Amino acid sequence: MLNRLLPIAALLALAVFSWSGSDYYTGLAIKIMIYGIFALSLQLLVGGAGLVSLGHAAFFGIGAYVAALLSPESEAAGLWWLLPAALLAAAAYALATGALALRTRGVYFIMVTLAFSQMAYYVFHDTKIGGGSDGIYLYFRPELSLGGWLPFDLGDARTFYFFVLACLALTWGFLALLRRSPFGAALAGIRINEQRMRAAGYSTYPYKLAAYVIGATLASLAGFLFALKDGFVTPELLAWEQSGLVLLMVLLGGMGSLGGAVLGTVALVLMQELFQSQEIFGEYARHWHLPLGVAIIALVALLPNGLAGLPAQLRQRRAAHVAAPGPDADTARAAPKPDAAHSSRQQAPARLPIQGEPHV
Repeated sequence: MLNRLLPIAALLALAVFSWSGSDYYTGLAIKIMIYGIFALSLQLLVGGAGLVSLGHAAFFGIGAYVAALLSPESEAAGLWWLLPAALLAAAAYALATGALALRTRGVYFIMVTLAFSQMAYYVFHDTKIGGGSDGIYLYFRPELSLGGWLPFDLGDARTFYFFVLACLALTWGFLALLRRSPFGAALAGIRINEQRMRAAGYSTYPYKLAAYVIGATLASLAGFLFALKDGFVTPELLAWEQSGLVLLMVLLGGMGSLGGAVLGTVALVLMQELFQSQEIFGEYARHWHLPLGVAIIALVALLPNGLAGLPAQLRQRRAAHVAAPGPDADTARAAPKPDAAHSSRQQAPARLPIQGEPHV
């Protein structure tokens, strides 16, 4: 019941937060929601299929670049075709690269995904596509116009906030249904023991490729929203640091649950904002990477199952403490036991001698 109520409570809290009245905190909440979608997309691979990827940022960046490159400079593009274009571009790249990367396993898969991500990074960084290393601006957010009727205006800050919140809710709900489907059960079996799944008659490669493409498509959705939020796209969105960042979010929150990915996102983004605050740390804020690294190491060491696993960890410790014997039980257990033969002689009832038997 708690696992079902937690997403609803989180989404309701985010909805109420839109009326905070602070542009800074509203922008921070939008950033957390976008990265939450990004982390959920990777959780499908890491926690769902056991595929650790260091190239997930490529799809995030592709979604952002498609939004910027296909948007005209003089007017707003149509959301009804711009968003599908971004999703399809990332899905196509994932299908092409995943078909090759999934032929490998373990650390080789990690390195191949990293290589493909860096290839995409240098395409945008070292060429004129998208402005090269300087990046490209997105001047107008797209609009959803239906026959001249505009249901909502993404140019409005609060409307865009709820649009991002709706995307997060749909992503979370879709992945929750996917986990409970036969496809999700097959992915879980592949994560636990791929050889046994093959022996059971499953062709594991199509399942992994489908999960890879779905995760990439959702990552491009996050990148698309990020471009709409900032209005500026750079090649750094495809860099390996971005892939490492989202992987940290999944690990901090806990790989076994969707809520863990969102919790890890909240924790990491808030820690970044905290350690970069000049109001708190002054001139030392420029060295924010050092305290952030220490905090991450401490969390990983203290919470091996992530933030989402903290309640279960506390329950286990409490149960172990309750089940532990007290000092009286230890004393009673350590006391020497009387000799069995001696005890039987003392407690044996008196017996009359049988006729002809000598008295003892």
